[in-house]
Amino acid sequence: MTDKTSCYTYFSITGDFEPDDITRYLNLQPFEQWRIGDEQKNGRKFDCTAWKFGLCEEYDVFVENQMHSTLKELIPKKEKLKRLKADFDLSFSLEIVPSIYIDEIHPCISPSKEVINFCSETGTAIDIDYYVFDSSDEE
Repeated sequence: MTDKTSCYTYFSITGDFEPDDITRYLNLQPFEQWRIGDEQKNGRKFDCTAWKFGLCEEYDVFVENQMHSTLKELIPKKEKLKRLKADFDLSFSLEIVPSIYIDEIHPCISPSKEVINFCSETGTAIDIDYYVFDSSDEE
């Protein structure tokens, strides 16, 4: 049974760029963005610009489905992404963030060939940030 285990995924572009230009160029709306020098919640300033897209919080034990949901609108824009990366020295990342409780069913984090090909062709890193909890831990 999975009562507390969860996972979310999203695609991130980081570097030194104008995020509104990325939004216009890709014709996609990010769920979050910031610029170099914007203030973080802790009062520090961001040292890079970020553009985040495709947040999928609908947990699926087969996280591959969440990865596809995140990338579905980006896959047809592979060539545009490759041009952006080359022209502006950007970093791309597919972020996978599972919160796992040890006594529950664990998610299967196995990227499909389509996801691997997209990441390979666009130079996108796959970043998995695990959070593992004992079932007695409080949220």
